[in-house]
Amino acid sequence: MSGHDRPAELRAAVAGTLLPGFTGTALPDWLAQRLRDGLGGVCLFGVNIESPSQLAALTASILDANPDAVLAIDEEGGDVTRLHYDKGAPFPGNAVLGRIDDEVRTESVARRVGVELRAAGCTLTFAPDADINSDPRNPVIGVRSFGDDAGLVARHTAAWTRGLQSTGVAVSAKHFPGHGDTAHDSHLALPVVDRSLEQLRERELVPFAAAVAAGARTVMTSHILLPRIDPGNPATFSRGILQGILREELGFDGVIVSDALDMVGASGEIGMPEAAVRALAAGCELLCLGLDNTPEQLRRIEDHVLDAIGQGRLDASTVQDAAAHVRSLARELAAQRQSIPIGEYSDGDASHVLGAGPAGNDFDAVALSDAFETNDAARAWIASPPRDVVVVRIDTVASIAIGAVPWGPFAAASAADGPWSPGRVVGFAEGMPLSALAIDPSTAVIVVGRDIHRHAFVCEAIDLLRAGGRAVLVVEMGWPSPDRSYADLATFGASRLIGETLLAVLGSAEGPPGAQSTTAQPTTAQATTAQPTTAQPTTAQGEAR
Repeated sequence: MSGHDRPAELRAAVAGTLLPGFTGTALPDWLAQRLRDGLGGVCLFGVNIESPSQLAALTASILDANPDAVLAIDEEGGDVTRLHYDKGAPFPGNAVLGRIDDEVRTESVARRVGVELRAAGCTLTFAPDADINSDPRNPVIGVRSFGDDAGLVARHTAAWTRGLQSTGVAVSAKHFPGHGDTAHDSHLALPVVDRSLEQLRERELVPFAAAVAAGARTVMTSHILLPRIDPGNPATFSRGILQGILREELGFDGVIVSDALDMVGASGEIGMPEAAVRALAAGCELLCLGLDNTPEQLRRIEDHVLDAIGQGRLDASTVQDAAAHVRSLARELAAQRQSIPIGEYSDGDASHVLGAGPAGNDFDAVALSDAFETNDAARAWIASPPRDVVVVRIDTVASIAIGAVPWGPFAAASAADGPWSPGRVVGFAEGMPLSALAIDPSTAVIVVGRDIHRHAFVCEAIDLLRAGGRAVLVVEMGWPSPDRSYADLATFGASRLIGETLLAVLGSAEGPPGAQSTTAQPTTAQATTAQPTTAQPTTAQGEAR
């Protein structure tokens, strides 16, 4: 019997595990009908959001079509943001929170994110990122992680989970069992992590265990291959990893969410319908499908899953139980929305985060600059800034997880005076000769970029600028290299709030009061860790990220 002939109840169960996305700012008719037919939920992206009021109306229309729908969004409260996709997030981001290392503040920030999500009508966010950024070359995690120490990441993962879920919104600790020790992006390839189960227990699993202990309602899988644990399947398709480790060893009883199945690490060789079958068979219960989904695509996925059931490759009860678990989560979250008040909500601006948390912790420039790291060259610049300055903005393509979000001081200072005014900022991209910037040899330069050490052309340009004898300040707003060769000042994040803090630091004659110090690096350091950059799409694909 083909998928087309399967009982309607079973088809509805398959639909109840699916979480598609769509383009546009209003609910399409076809998606409204699928929701009325029992679709598991909808994943929202930056392209779906124009304003808080518009988003609230959109989520209300989704729940009107299906009160049991999960309304998911990828809001991490930092470089990865959907609520503030148009102007950058008014939150510090995980790496900054980890460096400040105040769990009360982390919990307070997460609570503020949760309040905004509640007001917008979202019920699930794909956060916190519980990955340990143990490989500084990591192209997709970096400052999304709380740090490179398992204990620190675990403590802040638990704090973020408590804070967010105190608002009645569910978290999704990701990317199980850990995406930090990779040098590739699973959106574009299948990363391989050569670690044993015992090694995972000592490091990668520690934050996930903390998330489970803190009551995380969902956990998101990763599309990474761990050949010493399951050589034939990435984690999303591995029953041993999801059932054996996550369920049985860590004791997780919430909903298992797949990372986006349109990512190359999941469906690159087998297609999304087969990826859905394998994810369900492994234990995933809510399947993220990506962004620009269509009714035809959903039908193909449902038919393929039903065919797999008919062929005996997938138990019908597995799908039915998954759909029931997702529906139960949605109903529990709906009940919490009735029992947990959140008060008034305004426009989601930075003032929300700057307000006092449970212990009166304000995030002003002094507090946030505690997370910054400066060397001798940066401190000298801040103490006596040059008069004539040009800002060089490094225009590398952001990871798919981040997308085309305004970042750093360029999100915060579009109308600023002085060196950050639009007329004094020049963009520099791969393939451009440095001479094209036409900067006078006597003019000082501030170079601002993200993950600079991973882009050989940027390192080469900085070397040339330094060799010319001019004053050069390199500001790294991503995760810096271990030797800090291309990070005179490292901010460990590029949200709008961090951009505002950077402007305050560079505009202060006293310099950053709490910025951590490093020894100045040689000004002609070679790009020993740099790798050629590869252009990536700027439109977010799934998640998840």
